Amino acid sequence: MAAWLCDRLPHPVEVEQMLAAGRFVYGDGHPVLPDDGYRPHTFVWFHRDLRDEVEVPGEVTVLHRDERLVVVDKPPFLSTIPRGQHVLQSVVARMRRELGLPELSSLHRLDRVTSGVLMLATERRWRGPYQTLFEHRKVEKGYLALAPWHEDLELPATVRNHVRKTRGEFQAEVVPGAPVNAETLVELHSRVGDDLAVYRLTPRTGRTHQLRLHLLGLGIPIEGDPLYPVVRETSVDDFSRPLQLLASELAFTDPVDGLPRRFVSARSLPLAGATAE
Repeated sequence: MAAWLCDRLPHPVEVEQMLAAGRFVYGDGHPVLPDDGYRPHTFVWFHRDLRDEVEVPGEVTVLHRDERLVVVDKPPFLSTIPRGQHVLQSVVARMRRELGLPELSSLHRLDRVTSGVLMLATERRWRGPYQTLFEHRKVEKGYLALAPWHEDLELPATVRNHVRKTRGEFQAEVVPGAPVNAETLVELHSRVGDDLAVYRLTPRTGRTHQLRLHLLGLGIPIEGDPLYPVVRETSVDDFSRPLQLLASELAFTDPVDGLPRRFVSARSLPLAGATAE
């Protein structure tokens, strides 16, 4: 079992030290011993060591709370759910503590660098009805993005193409000639000085990085984007240059009581950067 664990688990997991400390256990709770024979089809459990997380600056503002839903206004750089290098510094972990809701869970996701309206279910029993709305595209989503102003860009414009995101790759890509799976309506919202503008984005689909790729394709990449047009080397704890993309509103008919719902972000563009203390 020791050799198998060493082969399967990547650096920096210290397998030998963790075995000696009894930190690997079988499903019945008994520790995995260094000289245990190999056991095929066996689950082995352990808690990985987590880095000390730097607190993400910015407040998670509660826009709405009732028996079934919590709707928040997420700041940039805060993950939606605990994953990877961000566990405590996630909306779900932070709001479970602050609101005393141990079953709180997200009903959809925003990228870590994206800000704005995020909806969560207070208990497991409410997840199904609301997640079905997102799965069947019955939630109207609106975004705002700060990007370069091009006088010759004809708007409104509808961008339709095929977006593909390969697991393990930082960037998604547009696949020419492939069936359309991504569509976004792009409209001018307002001018910002001589060189920038705020654009209103209405996605008709929800592909990974769709909005960022669609504006890039129009020649107006979103300000502060660490991935497009090129991947920018940035520390995970650098909060100085937020992506200027805001999930500005959500609207839908409530599947439980049939009432219309609409939630709007209180944030505005441009979003200011911050430095962690």
